[in-house]
Amino acid sequence: MKHLFVILVFVFFCSCGRNSPPAGLLSEDQLINVLIDIHLAEGYVTTFPIHYDSSRMLYPLLEKEVFAKHQVEDSVFKSSLEFYMRDAKHMDKIYARIIDSLSIKEKVGDQ
Repeated sequence: MKHLFVILVFVFFCSCGRNSPPAGLLSEDQLINVLIDIHLAEGYVTTFPIHYDSSRMLYPLLEKEVFAKHQVEDSVFKSSLEFYMRDAKHMDKIYARIIDSLSIKEKVGDQ
């Protein structure tokens, strides 16, 4: 009977950790805030009257500014994004929040 209890406790703790990111990754809210600024940076680059090749050189500079603003390393961002992308339904919810936030920013004119 003790073995069954130990196994159930182990399964419970293992299943609880699946919804939260592993240590060292961004929380859902942090990822959303970074993605909002990344999408704004992408949109900003597209407003410049420059060739595509030039915009591809400009965007990484803006991306670095976004990471600096949020005090996030690009490797942590990429790992976090990969973690959340494993669950498509969860990413749909994340992007619904991102779209809502961007829509509000557009209505308010806060950029």
